[in-house]
Amino acid sequence: MKKPVTLIDIARVCNTSNVTVSKALSDKSGVSDELRDKIKQVAEEMGYVAVKSGSAKKKSNVGVLIPAKFINPNGSFYWALYNYLVQRLKRENLYCIIENLEQSDEDNMVMPNFITDKKIGALISLGQLSDSYAQMLAENVDNLILLDYYIPGLKVDSIVTNGYNGGYKLTSYLISMGHRRIGFIGSRFATSSIFDRYMGYLKALIENGLEIREDWLIDDRDKRDFIQMSFPENMPTAFVCNCDEAAFHAIKQLRARGYSVPEDISIVGYDNYLISEVSDPTITTINVDAEYMADLAVQTLLLRISDPNAAYRMRTIEGDLVIKDSVLPIKGDI
Repeated sequence: MKKPVTLIDIARVCNTSNVTVSKALSDKSGVSDELRDKIKQVAEEMGYVAVKSGSAKKKSNVGVLIPAKFINPNGSFYWALYNYLVQRLKRENLYCIIENLEQSDEDNMVMPNFITDKKIGALISLGQLSDSYAQMLAENVDNLILLDYYIPGLKVDSIVTNGYNGGYKLTSYLISMGHRRIGFIGSRFATSSIFDRYMGYLKALIENGLEIREDWLIDDRDKRDFIQMSFPENMPTAFVCNCDEAAFHAIKQLRARGYSVPEDISIVGYDNYLISEVSDPTITTINVDAEYMADLAVQTLLLRISDPNAAYRMRTIEGDLVIKDSVLPIKGDI
């Protein structure tokens, strides 16, 4: 069965944007008469069929679903990512509808309102959901993008950072600074990104013949929020944290136990979000380009809409080490 012609298809042939095509076909201002005539001719030759207005309104709405546990009222990496999504979607003449997902609704498999009310034509799921909940979304949304996580075996597009390489870079940096007793802070099985960063941490330790100790693997969260961390009696000299927020909480909790960072224990994080800069000390981290990540998500969504039968892909973004003040070098093993 031949797939329907889209605005993006026409835009490619006419070497213009899908916004311009939309304006031309609906006789709106902002398009020259010459280009308008060309677009209409190409649309007719390609067999373009306009959708009904109600359907068009739905198709122009993109839902962004964010688990409430990832939204910090004082700001978070996901707020920054969401803001970039809004800006990028607006450039494509698409409208963004945000909905926070409560943990109880995820546990009870309650469908988001903008899906049950048929308000959206596509969905960006921002932040890890359970396999079963993501599967339910995939079965009820035509165009679904997973942003900042992936689920093996689920046939949807996903955009992630290379957490494996990031965890490896952070751990290797600590090793280069003389640290040999290095722990990891993060609930390893909470999200795919935490697990990938943990695996990168393991690789660096194994390559350097360093000890992997279970009591140096510290959980930082439960299903709903960050938790009080349980530190061992015999402490390492450094911790790799799965994100900057976990590093920030670790610094506060270590201080409450009488440790100084980085004088007693060095700390590294991940994301290079605002909290890594306002923290005292500032946190050595991996920079994640949130603007590029949002751009890639929207690009992937547009490609999926234009070609529903294309192979599903996981697109990965590399991050760079950003050295700040939370690490001090040591000599030998302490």
